[in-house]
Amino acid sequence: MFIIPLEDEFGWSRTQINISLTLSAFMGILAPFAGRLMDKHGARPIMIVSLILMIAGFFLRAVMTELWHFYAFSALIFIATPGASMLPVGRLVGLWFAAKRGRMMGLISSGNNFGGMISVPIITAVIVVGGWRWGFASTAFLLIAVLILVIFVIRDKPEDVEKEINKRWAPKGDAGRAARAALRGFTTSQAIRTRAFWLLSVGMALQQFARTSVATQFIPHLEQVGFSATQAAIGLMLLAFFAVTSKILFGTVSEWITARWSYVIVVSLQVVGLAVILVPGGGMTTWIGLIVFGLGMGGVGALGPLTITEMYGLKNFGAIIGLTRPSMIIPTLIGPVMAGVIFDTTGTYELAFIITLGLLIISVLGFALATPPKSLHMPDGDDMHNTGETVPASR
Repeated sequence: MFIIPLEDEFGWSRTQINISLTLSAFMGILAPFAGRLMDKHGARPIMIVSLILMIAGFFLRAVMTELWHFYAFSALIFIATPGASMLPVGRLVGLWFAAKRGRMMGLISSGNNFGGMISVPIITAVIVVGGWRWGFASTAFLLIAVLILVIFVIRDKPEDVEKEINKRWAPKGDAGRAARAALRGFTTSQAIRTRAFWLLSVGMALQQFARTSVATQFIPHLEQVGFSATQAAIGLMLLAFFAVTSKILFGTVSEWITARWSYVIVVSLQVVGLAVILVPGGGMTTWIGLIVFGLGMGGVGALGPLTITEMYGLKNFGAIIGLTRPSMIIPTLIGPVMAGVIFDTTGTYELAFIITLGLLIISVLGFALATPPKSLHMPDGDDMHNTGETVPASR
């Protein structure tokens, strides 16, 4: 929604604007460190600091005047992203809702896409009435509300969960087990020595091209193939709506067939949806493609953390899932620039979408081949070893 207003205001090219998206590489670089800090200190303090940085980034975007300002403030937002949202959700859901973590992860992470759905008309209206600067500032004000909620609501220590056992509202029967589960799992070194870890990392990385080189370009692409600005906004809302549906649906499905196989299904849906979007002529086929692509794209946010939890447990969840993020630097750096350069050169996004289609197919294969590692006995002195239990390779 900001691409065309920034283009009109400053005369920046699509490539220049899209370079700001490549700065999300900071998410991959810093995620392992944020994950390690979260494992050590808990999610709440990491979320608070990260949200403060993110709020500052959006306020600063609202007063920028130069291209390098845009890059610097975008970098600040991306630096804050892992600790603000990406990593804490998996830990909190796994801790509080162990027995129903699939459906709860789907419900909670669907907030991301629900926000995308309702933000399109809200931010569009703000930009129309007050300009793009107020669009960024309004986002910062909304994040202040989130920060207040985090300060007063978030609790994620095992003893916090234990205190809530048997209270009327508490999750029935699994709160104590969830708290104890936080003390079990693979060590980071054990996880990275498994073949599944590397296949999952590759699959997650290649899947991100759907976001960095396709989803971020949908508004200008839809307008180019004949959609009006209003229709393009509705198309993005439709995408977000079915992404919400996907998280709830496949979060629940993951409890039946595992999160990994659910991931295979949702990326396959992205392949089908993008192929339909590429069919010449637009019209009804494009609408269908958006629906199918949305059903595939949404589930990813829920299923990534669930897959890591299933395979490696919660003890070092933050560090392990954080180590899957550096591989996402590749699509972050390449995807937006590729889309921008191809558009500036050919006048269309078609080739960028075709390349992404091939990468998504490889991603599907990566997840299909990432069989769960065998259960491991923990070394002497570890909590699990002392209880005589083994670490579950999957649920």
